[in-house]
Amino acid sequence: MRPAGQGLGDGPRSWSRQADPAELAALRAVFDGNDGAESALGWEAVQAFEAGHGIVLPEPYRTFVAEISDGSYSGPPEYGLMPVAELPDDWGGEEQERDLSRPFPLVEAWLWEDDSDLAEDADEILEQVYNHGSVVLGTDGCAMNWHLVVTGPHRGHVWMISDVGAVPFGAQFGFTTAEPGFAGWVRHWAENKPWYDAA
Repeated sequence: MRPAGQGLGDGPRSWSRQADPAELAALRAVFDGNDGAESALGWEAVQAFEAGHGIVLPEPYRTFVAEISDGSYSGPPEYGLMPVAELPDDWGGEEQERDLSRPFPLVEAWLWEDDSDLAEDADEILEQVYNHGSVVLGTDGCAMNWHLVVTGPHRGHVWMISDVGAVPFGAQFGFTTAEPGFAGWVRHWAENKPWYDAA
């Protein structure tokens, strides 16, 4: 397990990136006419959320929430796409304050359940995995939550974080043929493919 460096790859240039029109068109196609889609937040509410947390959401998720939908009952994932400011009903650790402005601490998969060489600060890093630098996209149940990293080297990547480990989503990380990022994650779901479909 290798923690992330402070703020690597998370400079203002990556914050100003515009959404890819093709990605937005694909997202609109997936959610167009979706009866389970929540209303979009609008730009003023998105900017207020960002200012309140000291972040800028990565594209195309930022434009998706502002203009297309702030969540969807039909998914992805299994129990629906969460609104940007919400957490799953079974989210634990109310005593731990989530800080979206602090970098997400991982740059590679970490299965702590199988890690026989845990570092002394493993518990601290584990708290950071759950609470720093990501918004929760939704849950597949049984403490299997999908996060979108908003701060740190993996900004813009989707991660599955469960009670046994954390893995990034996208073909370059293994386990799946999907494109990385929010748009790739949604597209993979919309094509009814299993999350982990790599041979």
